[in-house]
Amino acid sequence: MFPHERSLVKRMQDRPFALIGVNSDQSLEECKKKNETEKITWRSFQNDKGVGGVISNVWEVQGWPTLYLIDHEGVIRRKFLGNPGDAILDRLIDELVKEAEKGSK
Repeated sequence: MFPHERSLVKRMQDRPFALIGVNSDQSLEECKKKNETEKITWRSFQNDKGVGGVISNVWEVQGWPTLYLIDHEGVIRRKFLGNPGDAILDRLIDELVKEAEKGSK
C-alpha cells in the first residue's frame, strides 16, 4: 500500500488530512530501514508484537492491514480489515476531507 499512501500524502498536502501508520516489525532498526527504503514521510509507530502488541490490543486489530478512517472530530467512520482498494479509499477520504474543510469555514 506504500505507493498509494505516498500519493495520498502528496495529494492531500495542505489539507486537513493525516496518515498515521502502525507496523509490526520486530526490530526498530528494521522498521527504520523500511521507512527509509519505502520513503515513508508520515508518522509510523512500531507495534512490536504484531497483533499481540499494545496498539493492536487497544484498537482491536486482528490482521494486517487494518485501516481506520477517522474524521476531523476524532470519530471512527470506517474500519477495514484488508485493503478495500485505492478507488474506495480515495472516495471516502475525499468525502471526509471536504467535510472537514466545510467545518473550518
